[in-house]
Amino acid sequence: MNTLSGNDEAFSVLESRIKTILPEKYQDCYEDIEPLPMGSAGLKYSAGGKVAWNEIWATFCDLAMAGGPPHKGRLLVPASLAEIQAGPDRYGCVVKEICRGVTMVTGLACGPSATPGWIRVQCAGEAMAGWLVRAILMENISAHCERAVLSLPAAPDYRLEKEIKNVITGVAKTCHYWNGHVPPAQQAAIGRLFAKLDMESPLIQPPLARHDCDAERFRLLSLKIAEAIYSVTGLGTSHGQYQDWIGVACPSIHAAIWMMRAIAASNMVARREGNTLFIPVDPASDPDGQTAAQAVRQAHRFTVARGIL
Repeated sequence: MNTLSGNDEAFSVLESRIKTILPEKYQDCYEDIEPLPMGSAGLKYSAGGKVAWNEIWATFCDLAMAGGPPHKGRLLVPASLAEIQAGPDRYGCVVKEICRGVTMVTGLACGPSATPGWIRVQCAGEAMAGWLVRAILMENISAHCERAVLSLPAAPDYRLEKEIKNVITGVAKTCHYWNGHVPPAQQAAIGRLFAKLDMESPLIQPPLARHDCDAERFRLLSLKIAEAIYSVTGLGTSHGQYQDWIGVACPSIHAAIWMMRAIAASNMVARREGNTLFIPVDPASDPDGQTAAQAVRQAHRFTVARGIL
């Protein structure tokens, strides 16, 4: 039962923000999307023997943002500095192939990042980068954005038919929806929304340079956020599976989807694995964890009000 009150201004604003960031095709039907995966498309090769990334996909399953299945069941993470140093030549080949594929399927300029474990994609603007980082993370592929630059993961052990394809598919899928299902007027509205959110708080997201981070600081901050979430929602949490993410146990997949969407409509990224909602630990932008805990609290209240929790 939907108990959302039209008199609750905060919930009305959040509902409006969710609809603003969702592609046009989902705005009137996103409650009915089922998180069911499609079959995986096979690789196609050019006459020269390279993967023809731009010829693989004719269609895509529903966006995870809209309630569709995440592209990956678990988060695809970038390499550590030690892993890159152990296989620099292979790492260089992986970066080159991901960049080639991303440019083929999006037309965006792409190249190695100065931060080990990542590649850089130059988006058409800050709105595009901000939307893509939210959408790609919901597909369980690591991503980070800084202004109009989107960063995507790479590692020397990425395989062509698995992890390399995962990254390129995730970008192809999300860019397809941004370019084909978010009209220019809506893209402008998303840009205005993100600019407004940036005035309230910087985007809360996992750090780019993970190898520079203090593991103990992450652990203590994770504990603090987890305790705050439990005290205001009663939902159990887990931390340690990923250093820079906290898992929040939701009673169902649909509850996790609703909370994930509500959080992404604030200035924080989110994703899910099954019915576990994951929120970021960001010591730089949210050093005391209050912004993260408040976003989860608001999303939880919103989801309860909709009769989903």
